[in-house]
Amino acid sequence: MTSAAEQLAANLNFGAFAKAEDLKKRIWFTLAALLVYRLGTFIPLPGINPVAFAETFKHQAGGILGMVNMFAGGAVERMAIFALNIMPYISASIIMQLMSSIDKRLEALKKEGEQGRKQINQYTRYLTVVLASFQAYGIAIGLEGSTSSVGGVVVEPGMFFRISTVVTLVGGTMFLMWLGEQITQRGVGNGISLIIFAGIVAGLPSAIVGLFELARTGSLSTFLLIALLVLMLAVVAAIVFMERAQRRLLIQYPKRQVGNRMFQGDTSHLPLKLNSSGVIPPIFASSLLLLPITVAQFTAGQGPEWLNGIVAALGRGQPLHIVIYVALIVFFAFFYTAVVFNPQETADNLRKYGGFLPGIRPGQKTAEYIDYVLTRITVVGALYLAAVCVLPELLISYAAVPFYFGGTSLLIAVSVTMDTVAQVQSHLLAHQYEGLIKKAKLRGASSNRGRK
Repeated sequence: MTSAAEQLAANLNFGAFAKAEDLKKRIWFTLAALLVYRLGTFIPLPGINPVAFAETFKHQAGGILGMVNMFAGGAVERMAIFALNIMPYISASIIMQLMSSIDKRLEALKKEGEQGRKQINQYTRYLTVVLASFQAYGIAIGLEGSTSSVGGVVVEPGMFFRISTVVTLVGGTMFLMWLGEQITQRGVGNGISLIIFAGIVAGLPSAIVGLFELARTGSLSTFLLIALLVLMLAVVAAIVFMERAQRRLLIQYPKRQVGNRMFQGDTSHLPLKLNSSGVIPPIFASSLLLLPITVAQFTAGQGPEWLNGIVAALGRGQPLHIVIYVALIVFFAFFYTAVVFNPQETADNLRKYGGFLPGIRPGQKTAEYIDYVLTRITVVGALYLAAVCVLPELLISYAAVPFYFGGTSLLIAVSVTMDTVAQVQSHLLAHQYEGLIKKAKLRGASSNRGRK
């Protein structure tokens, strides 16, 4: 059986793409929306001294600020109006997913279909405003307390600056959330994912130029440069393979009689992804690990002795850092998989529609078997996530090479690219089907005229 990627490549028809006017409009709209996003990452926050902030950011780029800046396409480094990016919305979405599995009212809303989904999305927007407001106010307080060799980061500290910062940053996040929804509805692909993807890819050209500059100056050997490029391609290929990997459970439906006719039982498959948790585990693990480092950087090394000791032990490349990083990724992989996939609910749905797994009794036994299979493939998926995320850490720490595309950023970039290509292909297939239906109608009409 051919893989999904091979099917996409085989079905891709550039002639059909040239004729698909609706698809071209969607692509142009998506590109225009992403261009608006990129322009916003260069509009600075009012009341900031850019030179002083740039110097301050250099000393804190190794903490959470550096990771958020990578996702925001450099907006944090420039303290732009989109500095918070879409992260508060993602955090709110994750919290609502967790709450919907705990709170019975939200769980009931989730089962109400489209109307319930709209209500949960509205709650997610409200929570996004709350989270973004707290983060923006914390940023305003932190900026007021930051100084550099050229003076303070904030030109005129005070309540007006705090209010204007909160309004600007929260407004930027809400605009990006609206922009992402517009891309999803009128463009191609998932808008929120494409905004994060654009932020990550925006820094790729400068990273590649810096890599070749290191090789030109002799700081990086030619052999190591080639090996690094080959390794990047191998990691991308491995991610594509693992993200497409599935464990398919055979489902059979019994024979049924409709009137005087007997219909044979159908068969289908229940696909279980090898990596059901996506990129959530690396994001959570990175945030928790970088939190004490960022706190210590804000205290400028004047904090308690125990905090400085923890920061030293959790430094990038340290054995304790790698061990805890892997443990957190494995934990969150299992935790989030348990949140997004309920074996008992799946088993109940199968029994409701008459489906069953061969050799497994419907109901509780089916749920236990699905949980058994899911647990074992999640082990492989968690180890794969840990390997992809730890590899760049080892290269940066022990080989002293820059590895921009690694870990979470690489997973997001590859996953979003595959999803977007799949959506483009689905639009092309829909356009081809519409063309066939129109031709069939025209032929039917002409044959009817001929008979008359």
